Amino acid sequence: MIRALRRTPFGVQVLIGLVLGVVLGALARSMGGTADDPNWLTTTLDTIGSTFVTLLRTLVPPLVLLAIVTSIANLREVTNAARLAWQTLLWFAVTALVSVGIGLAIGLVTDPGNRTSVSADAATFEGRSGSWLDFLQGIVPVNLVGLQASTSVEDGSASTSLSFNVLQLIVVAIAIGVAALKVGQKAEPFLTFSRSALAVVQTILWWVIRLAPLGTVGLLGRAVASYGWDALSPLAVFVADVYVGLAIVLFVLYPVLLRLHGLPVGRFFAGAWPAIQLAFVSRSSIGTLPVTQRVTEENLGVPRSYASFAVPLGATTKMDGCAAIYPALAAIFVAGFFGVDLSVTDYLLIAFVSVVGSAATAGLTGATVMLTLTLSTLGLPLAGVGLLLAIDPILDMGRTAVNVAGQALVPTIVAKREGILDLERYRSRRPVEETTKETVAV
Repeated sequence: MIRALRRTPFGVQVLIGLVLGVVLGALARSMGGTADDPNWLTTTLDTIGSTFVTLLRTLVPPLVLLAIVTSIANLREVTNAARLAWQTLLWFAVTALVSVGIGLAIGLVTDPGNRTSVSADAATFEGRSGSWLDFLQGIVPVNLVGLQASTSVEDGSASTSLSFNVLQLIVVAIAIGVAALKVGQKAEPFLTFSRSALAVVQTILWWVIRLAPLGTVGLLGRAVASYGWDALSPLAVFVADVYVGLAIVLFVLYPVLLRLHGLPVGRFFAGAWPAIQLAFVSRSSIGTLPVTQRVTEENLGVPRSYASFAVPLGATTKMDGCAAIYPALAAIFVAGFFGVDLSVTDYLLIAFVSVVGSAATAGLTGATVMLTLTLSTLGLPLAGVGLLLAIDPILDMGRTAVNVAGQALVPTIVAKREGILDLERYRSRRPVEETTKETVAV
């Protein structure tokens, strides 16, 4: 049995996990239970899925810190490094701007806020983060590793939990990377250690990624068991809008950009598929980062010296799904639901927030921070977030898949424009599964 599983291509294992997750989720839902008292199968699926996500999250702090420090240092090996960096940021902004335009257009045509049967009682949200002041304050590191502590009191007992602020980690990592470049030769031992440590962290992450098929069963099964069509049906128009928008970006916008640069569309999707597939399951751009970088280099032909900068940067800031399409549609939905008329200025603000504030999503699961940032900028009720939280995991799968596809696309396009793309490798007919098996076997 184990030998047969090892011979099964990794992509097929994930697909089997998807099917099994839907089946077990439907079975768990039919067994009944409530959110406060779930049945044993729902609890098991939740435990499996949450454990997989927890393992990914555990590796996020060292991965982000080491990946960005190393990627900045690697720019020394690239000719016209400054030009490549600006080209990367420019195309990040261009694709985000077009994506948010697609989201706005779909929202204006379908008016999802006035075509929902969801109750106004669901319009509650206890959080408050999301204003520009919160965002700017959150960027300033409170300590070297972005560690934060929060204390909560329940039933008379206090508990303290620790978490990492990924935005602060990014700021710290950029500062360290730039400082290492300024120091020069004296920083070489530190950079050598950073590269070695990054290789160790990535190897551990490969081990976690190999659990993706099992994690798929738990994550998708839990989503089906918890939400099902009962939760999706009142927001069916909004859900359809989000996935239609994601599909247009993934299968229309990206292919058009590839064609304009003379690159075969089929080869891009064949090469990037392992990363897109894992992103859909894990709902984490950061967790998918090693696979995204591997396929960008080995399948798409982007030089390692450039990919090691562009892909980690994209994993923390390039979010066409979470930070462009979704907040645009969500803002229109919330405005329509509460009867607020949006002006042309408001639509321009949505585009601005989507392009400039995308780093707020931080490459982790969910897009609540970006959503609250958009709503607070427009002066819309943050209570509207509560309307969408119940279905967020279902939407986040598609959003993250598009995010990661864009994170592989932009380095490929920039490398082609700058004449450094390995076209022979890009056009090669090497089977995707061969690369995937090598990836998960590292």
